[in-house]
Amino acid sequence: MAGNSFGQIFRFTTWGESHGPALGVVVDGVPPRVAFTEADAQVFLDRRRPGQSRFTTQRQEPDQVKILSGVFEGQTTGSPVSMMIENVDQRSKDYSEIAKTYRPGHADYTYDAKYGIRDYRGGGRSSARETASRVAAGGLARKVIDALAPGLTLRGALVQIGTMPIDRANWDWTTVDDNPFWCPDPAMTGPWETYLDEIRKNGSSVGAVIEVVASGVPVGLGEPIYGKIDSDLASAMLSINAVKGVEIGAGMSAAALTGEENADEMRMDGENVSFGSNHAGGVLGGITTGQDLVVRFAVKPTSSILTPRESVTSAGEDTDVSTKGRHDPCVGIRAVPVGEAMMACVIADHLLRHRAQIGDFGSQAPFSARGKAGE
Repeated sequence: MAGNSFGQIFRFTTWGESHGPALGVVVDGVPPRVAFTEADAQVFLDRRRPGQSRFTTQRQEPDQVKILSGVFEGQTTGSPVSMMIENVDQRSKDYSEIAKTYRPGHADYTYDAKYGIRDYRGGGRSSARETASRVAAGGLARKVIDALAPGLTLRGALVQIGTMPIDRANWDWTTVDDNPFWCPDPAMTGPWETYLDEIRKNGSSVGAVIEVVASGVPVGLGEPIYGKIDSDLASAMLSINAVKGVEIGAGMSAAALTGEENADEMRMDGENVSFGSNHAGGVLGGITTGQDLVVRFAVKPTSSILTPRESVTSAGEDTDVSTKGRHDPCVGIRAVPVGEAMMACVIADHLLRHRAQIGDFGSQAPFSARGKAGE
């Protein structure tokens, strides 16, 4: 099986399965002398960890990360950084009844059709459990960002559950960590709780939309053709389990705008360029503008539900299947830190790619001037 790696210079490879003894990640291309400890990754793994509320799977995994290589005395050495997360709360017997049955909405059928073998225990390699490895890599990516682009901040929020979006007029970043949904609209947490309690009681599931925003992004990251930073961000987000759509900036709604409405007009603010809007989501021609980098992605409803669904077996027989076990009624909730991690990895990669092609930061106009006219 190929395709387990992501990135060019800051490049990570994940390994492990949902019900195996452990999973982990190897990150290559990390510069030496970047301050990094297990705690720097653990803080983000704790945000993704299952079992933190009644609205997520009740699988109890501490997700304690161990650094196996690439760090000495609290600093990266320049060699590959390997991290491991042990699985401690597997219940493989929950999946024995569907060993020969393809679950609708899952990758069971396609994996079997392609490889002729599949790990039915929680989905094996296709499980969202794999995203814990990405979050560990994202913790390291943030430290690389801190070293190369001080002042850049990156954060995510849940902006819609099912048919219930937030009111953007109420957006308050300070509330995101104060509720189980990473919701930036305090008025929506109550309705979402009621809604998801009903979904969970019915043994069903629902989808969500996550928004990830990076502020303080340097001007000039990305390349205009196949190295577009928005193209890499879209690929990163679509690689996350259950993601079915990605938007940059205005995204799909840009199709309903006129050219006058969509254009992010510019004026000078002292020596800097000031934009009147950000429909482009911080990217023009695949290159960052210095505005907020804005990405949204849609997560489909969790495919593992108790309601019987029509399916087939590996022997070619028609059957009905309901999935037992411990599952998220809305997998989009725990996708927030995963989306943050993937954006961090993309930005870290592009910072290193820029440095490799253009030179050290601070010596080039796009990074020292931050959007001056004439660049």
